[in-house]
Amino acid sequence: MVPYWRLSAYYFFYFAFIGAFSPYFTLYLQSLAFSAWDIGVLMSLMQVMRLLAPNLWGWLADGLGAKTPIVRGVALMSLAAFSIFFHAKSFVGFFLGMALLAFFWSASLPLVEALTFTHLGTQANRYGTIRLWGSVGFIGAVLGLGWLLERLPLAAILWVSFAILGGILACAMALPEKREGLHETDRQPIGDILRRREVKALFAACFFMSAAHGALYVFYSIHLVSRGYGTALVGFMWTIGVVAEILVFLCLPRLLHRFTLRTILLFSFACAVARFLMIGWGVEWLAVLLLAQLLHAATFGAYHASAVAAVNRWFAGRHQARGQALYGSLTFGAGGMLGGLLSGWSWDAVGAGLTFTMSAAFALAGMAILWRGWPFGRQ
Repeated sequence: MVPYWRLSAYYFFYFAFIGAFSPYFTLYLQSLAFSAWDIGVLMSLMQVMRLLAPNLWGWLADGLGAKTPIVRGVALMSLAAFSIFFHAKSFVGFFLGMALLAFFWSASLPLVEALTFTHLGTQANRYGTIRLWGSVGFIGAVLGLGWLLERLPLAAILWVSFAILGGILACAMALPEKREGLHETDRQPIGDILRRREVKALFAACFFMSAAHGALYVFYSIHLVSRGYGTALVGFMWTIGVVAEILVFLCLPRLLHRFTLRTILLFSFACAVARFLMIGWGVEWLAVLLLAQLLHAATFGAYHASAVAAVNRWFAGRHQARGQALYGSLTFGAGGMLGGLLSGWSWDAVGAGLTFTMSAAFALAGMAILWRGWPFGRQ
């Protein structure tokens, strides 16, 4: 039987941490007088470690033949690393804390994604109904912390995030192990899979999609607050996008039945181009921002679900953990690092409008690569 609620609880707390950390931690750093470049560097460490750490942990999981011991260990170390922020005062201190947190925290999601698909087996289309609880956790955290920050100092971000990391550890301890069964591709070297044209196209396209989101995750909240929006409204704007994402996850089985993964992904990239242009140039109009946030349903919800489904399809059996790790490293890791660092430079150099225009250009490049590299009709 699928351990639906234990897996769902893990996703809930994992993405609740993102909901508390990503939108508001940059505001905390800004309150400590860090420059836009400093903030970009610190937040990009999450992506740098996503480039390096998941492959190490995925290789280790394959060697152990088990995922849950690693998921539990890195949850504990993430909690310890985060505690550094309570004492750090300088850039060096925050750099050390962020590097350690990112190294351990980035390990878990690819392993849990692989574990989820292993538990689901032939019911892979149920992934969305489990993953949507991560979106619910994100909403609860981003709305709750946004409300709290209207009443408490920004340092409350640290205490709320620390408590959520404790929830991740508790859920990790409850996750049941599930080993992959034998698969016909087990004897196939993983390099043969990576050389497939559509696999290379997907990873390259997702690299650019993650780069496109770099400015969003680092500077979106700062962008809105600088234009006079309050933190409660900032939390509401993040929530609008995630509510739309939940609806996509609920509709995912029907979408996958009606459309190919390639079609869903191409549509998602097109929406990303429009979304980032609207955020960059339409910030004065709340209606434009609302529409842009609704497009999160495509630019993350449909995009991510389709991408991990494709990776699960191509990297089956004993290659599953490393396949998900490679996807996370090459896309969220390398792409997110590029997007975060470039946006950190461009924010001060050319302003918000051109920074988000750069994001739109990244999404357009990914769309073109996917269109040409993943032939129509090939699954």
